[in-house]
Amino acid sequence: MTQEAFPVDPRELRNAFGQFATGVTVVTCRSDDGVPHGATVNAFTAVSLDPPLAQVTLTRTSRAAQYLDGAPFAINILSQDQLDVAWHFAGKPLSYEPAWALDGNVPILLENKATLECTPWAIYDGGDHIIVIGEVQKLEVTNREPLLFFGGKFREIGPLTGSSHWHHSGDSLESGWFSGADSFKAFNSI
Repeated sequence: MTQEAFPVDPRELRNAFGQFATGVTVVTCRSDDGVPHGATVNAFTAVSLDPPLAQVTLTRTSRAAQYLDGAPFAINILSQDQLDVAWHFAGKPLSYEPAWALDGNVPILLENKATLECTPWAIYDGGDHIIVIGEVQKLEVTNREPLLFFGGKFREIGPLTGSSHWHHSGDSLESGWFSGADSFKAFNSI
């Protein structure tokens, strides 16, 4: 039995994608002439612990996307105090430059929730986006609260839900990431 293909309205698809709450990152790198650049990106995910890989997805037309081919970059995971930084790198420039430092060849924003410095691993075609995977070379994690994005709006983290603790969840370093999901269980027939 084949499924009939239905056209997907891009606005409806964007709204559906927006139902997944994400963190907010700014991907930073340098152009060939050494000028620092950045782009606000909420399409970020962990890929692998061994080797340590992280992925970001950028609109093909963004300036930062053109500079990432073969270049080191940083994934700046923003804190909730960096809303103005998120807007700045999303195309609504501030009247002042966001605080940043140059660590080697990679510009790093200051006051992040976390920072991952990466070397290029692979770039893949993602339609109107490019999928960039970097090997994490250096990282910093702070105790700041993260900036979130949901339903087309920036958000702050809310109270904890449930009583599950790290070592009681399936996402445990001792037993592997979501180790309980190493096989798919069939749905029970009704």
